[in-house]
Amino acid sequence: MSNKEKQTCVIIMGAAGRDFHNFNMVYRDDPGTRVIAFTATQIPEIAGRRYPPSLAGEHYPEGIPIVDERELEHLCRSEHVDIVVFAYSDVSHARVMHRASIALAAGADFILLGPERTMLQTKVPVIAVSAVRTGCGKSQTTRWLSKLLKEHGLHVAVIRHPMPYGDLEGEVVQCFKTQAELSTARCTIEEREEYEPHLAIGNVVYAGVDYAKIVARAERETDLILWDGGNNDFPFIRPDLHVVLVDPLRPGHETTHHPGEAVLRMADIVVVAKVNSAREADIERVIESTRRINPTASIVRGASPVKLDDPEAVRGKRVLVVEDGPTITHGGMSYGAGLVAAKEAEAAEIIDPRSVAVDEIAKLFSQYPHIGPVLPAVGYNPSQLEALRDTINRAVADVVIAATPCDLGALIEINKPVVRVSYEFAEAGEPGLGSMVEAFLKERNLV
Repeated sequence: MSNKEKQTCVIIMGAAGRDFHNFNMVYRDDPGTRVIAFTATQIPEIAGRRYPPSLAGEHYPEGIPIVDERELEHLCRSEHVDIVVFAYSDVSHARVMHRASIALAAGADFILLGPERTMLQTKVPVIAVSAVRTGCGKSQTTRWLSKLLKEHGLHVAVIRHPMPYGDLEGEVVQCFKTQAELSTARCTIEEREEYEPHLAIGNVVYAGVDYAKIVARAERETDLILWDGGNNDFPFIRPDLHVVLVDPLRPGHETTHHPGEAVLRMADIVVVAKVNSAREADIERVIESTRRINPTASIVRGASPVKLDDPEAVRGKRVLVVEDGPTITHGGMSYGAGLVAAKEAEAAEIIDPRSVAVDEIAKLFSQYPHIGPVLPAVGYNPSQLEALRDTINRAVADVVIAATPCDLGALIEINKPVVRVSYEFAEAGEPGLGSMVEAFLKERNLV
């Protein structure tokens, strides 16, 4: 490119995931574009780092700075930014447009990169599991599907939406086969919540930063790829069958968040999840909304039965409930499976953790005032994990109910008995998800 030609100046707004993928797919090798920064939100301590030169490519010998999203307006004006790319998920439509307004007022265009520009093509079939919101039950559905597929003799690889919260250069391609490898990789609670249940049933999980390299490795070792989505994002890989979950515990959210509405419009099969916990009126409301938005999609019902390891240890006791972190924070749920299990087991009292919350946990309750009398399991960094431990240990409770999918007691020392909660996908009526997936396998001559 001639020195006289001006490069297009770009900022990518993200949360350590979709933003890096969009850069890798669209901008990394484009000499006509200069990405001056990623902005970061949702995840603590992501800002202040750099996307390293080894990942950024030859046009970025010093890498790319990652700055706090609050710097967006200043950067747009001071750097004369041409384009702001929005690249994170589970955000209300209104919030997306507020961010767009900041960019537009500062003189930049505001864009969203869609599936056609950002999806990778694979050499093996792909079944993707997505959702309209965080916490609909994607991972438990993916695990259920993996069992079904393996019963047909297929070698299955699970590729997980990225969570690169540590050393980016060390996380280019991650492949987890054992629980011990999670410790070696210093995985956070949030990563363990997704990986541990897969590993427990013998699944191999791939994740990382550079998904072209991740896919290239996975497709050499498998018959079929299962995409286990994160938040409510659309897949990084082009699916041959796209399963999308909607949540009747949050009726109306089918059209309130980005990119969840787009994901629903893309679906081949829509699973109305948690029908065992939802009111029939809300189930019907979600089904009606789905039919209006995506009339060609097949609709099935799914349950999410909750199982407490030791109900008698909870009955009549004061309990502190620890829930899955992302579902309760930016997922917008005021409670989760833990509180449901506590009430079903007839706990005497639910201890509200706010009065004993310390440091970063106390800040979390201020940041997300919708949270009910439960404690989100967060541990993006050591200080947050320590604050979680101290909050649990300060609570005046007889028992801790742990509804996070990871083994919390293996990560922090808890001074009370811990009773774990599990929840798995189950079909709830006909036609079922399994029969539709099996029909897909037959069409592709995979069985």
